[in-house]
Amino acid sequence: MVPGPVGNLEAIAHEPEGCARPLYAIVCHPHSLHGGTMDNKVVYTVTRALQTAGVATLRFNFRGVGASHGTYDEGMGETQDAAAMADFGAARWPQRRLVLAGFSFGAFVALRLALARDTAHLISVSPPVGRFDFSKLHAPACPWLVVQGDADDVVDSSAVIDWVERQNPKPELLVVPGVGHFFHGHLAELRDAVIEALRSG
Repeated sequence: MVPGPVGNLEAIAHEPEGCARPLYAIVCHPHSLHGGTMDNKVVYTVTRALQTAGVATLRFNFRGVGASHGTYDEGMGETQDAAAMADFGAARWPQRRLVLAGFSFGAFVALRLALARDTAHLISVSPPVGRFDFSKLHAPACPWLVVQGDADDVVDSSAVIDWVERQNPKPELLVVPGVGHFFHGHLAELRDAVIEALRSG
């Protein structure tokens, strides 16, 4: 349990063995009111990929989810939650830089925080362009990977691609053919993309 802005936040920390890199990652889950938790399979896959790349990880439940205190706050409070986790990670792993990752709603939160914090890498999976206000968000000053399925049944993939094309500098964009929002049957491709981004970045 990690102290957060409105109470404790439930989290799982992992320190990879062997060739650890001077990085730690906060991984943000999908929408709290639609079943999103830190145990979501996409969140878990991204977390495991980061660990494979030698990055220490913190995945956590936003306010009001699982044992975390508080109630849903439309992304604003959840960004504060993610910031509290980043502070906790910085204290736990001093001298390591922050990596932010998020899936769906979590991608919106992670991008908001990346624009406010010194961030080494950002990973956005199925960012909910069109469902949340991305109009005031822009490219962060760090390497950035966006992974999007072109058969997404929750987020308009063409809106995501158009939004990515307008960014300056543009993130690395991986569009996975035939893949829906939750990457059913394609989690290995997501895992490999995250590992490659961290190893090449």
